[in-house]
Amino acid sequence: MVTTSVFLLLMLVGVPIGLCLMLVSMVYILDSGNLLLFDSLPVQLFGGVDNYGLISIPLFVLIGEVMNGGGITRRIIDMTMAFIGSLRGGLAYVNLFANMFVSSILGSATAQVAIMAQMMVPEMEKKGYDKTFAAGLTAYGGMLGPIIPPSIMFVVYSVLAQVPVADMLMAGMVPGILLTAIFCVMIALMGFVYDYPKGEKQTIRVRAKIVLNALPTLLIPVIIVGSILAGIANPTEAAAVGVVAAFVVGRYWIGDLSYRDIPKMLLRSAVYSAVVLFLVAAAAVFSWVLVYGMVPQNVAAWVQTVASDPITFMLLVNVILLVIGTVIDGAPGLIMTVPILLPIATEVYGIDPIHFGVVVVINLVLGFLSPPVGLCFFVASAVTGAKPGKMFIVTLPFFFASCVLLVLLSIFPQLSTFFAG
Repeated sequence: MVTTSVFLLLMLVGVPIGLCLMLVSMVYILDSGNLLLFDSLPVQLFGGVDNYGLISIPLFVLIGEVMNGGGITRRIIDMTMAFIGSLRGGLAYVNLFANMFVSSILGSATAQVAIMAQMMVPEMEKKGYDKTFAAGLTAYGGMLGPIIPPSIMFVVYSVLAQVPVADMLMAGMVPGILLTAIFCVMIALMGFVYDYPKGEKQTIRVRAKIVLNALPTLLIPVIIVGSILAGIANPTEAAAVGVVAAFVVGRYWIGDLSYRDIPKMLLRSAVYSAVVLFLVAAAAVFSWVLVYGMVPQNVAAWVQTVASDPITFMLLVNVILLVIGTVIDGAPGLIMTVPILLPIATEVYGIDPIHFGVVVVINLVLGFLSPPVGLCFFVASAVTGAKPGKMFIVTLPFFFASCVLLVLLSIFPQLSTFFAG
């Protein structure tokens, strides 16, 4: 009871989640009276980040920095515009598909929204789209970042669940494609109802020129994902090669990347990566304390009185995680829920940990787009000036579509494990 009270108090006063987890773990040890546990605390803290797969996190972050600074994102948008920009609601499709391409390189929802909102929302507004809708759509496009490989959240989950990073990354491909397809259906229906404008149709010669200019940028996701799928490289090696590829394309093909920009890129990547890695380390301590306190076992006993089969359990998890995701961001949400729910999923209900991980990550990512936190909406708001609350209301069809996908993924695990293993 003391530990729970301290945890809630720390959360309410806004203590960073990593520090919150560490302090709560220490309070639990003090409350238990077994002070010898403090001797093991540094070992658990270091063990949390003693994983080769975690090296891929700063590398994936650096890819995003180089890609943005090197003008690669702009080329991807131009190429998408050349092919589907002439459809009704063409710029909305461009926004979504460009997000899909960018997510296959970036892997971070908030970074993706910040980049794409700067480029797409003013363009859509000039063509007659409502700014709130444009910003909201960009935020939902950012949802693809943590799902389509590479994904920082999948890397964190793979460490927490002790599953291969490569399998976890590949598991996001089918759900990411399905989510993009469902969003396209939503755009088509809304385009018909609201009479979204059509764009100018490009000639074949212009299209060919744009594709030729953008072709090297497409090599980056091909190198990253292709090398993992082919078994040529593990995710960490693929991320390192991806950094080199992004630098070569940005510096020598596009020419927008300057050597002077590199120190700032490295610093931003290091700061963001340090935050994520400290969360992972704190999660290791928190998980260790939970197991010692038999929290997963007690929760499992309660869950079995409510859920009698794997599908019922997964649907219950969806509801729980959607609620948690509305107030806690993605990586902290993973760190707080996976140590409790994963043992129940695998040991009690026999659910594949990779399948479970995909459902958990998508649930928590949807929390990026749900009040009261709605982090992606706040990022889009900071860039565009649109109001987060209005964004949520205007894009409710996309929220319900995401929930439909979660139900499908919960019932059909093959959708998550098709490319894994």
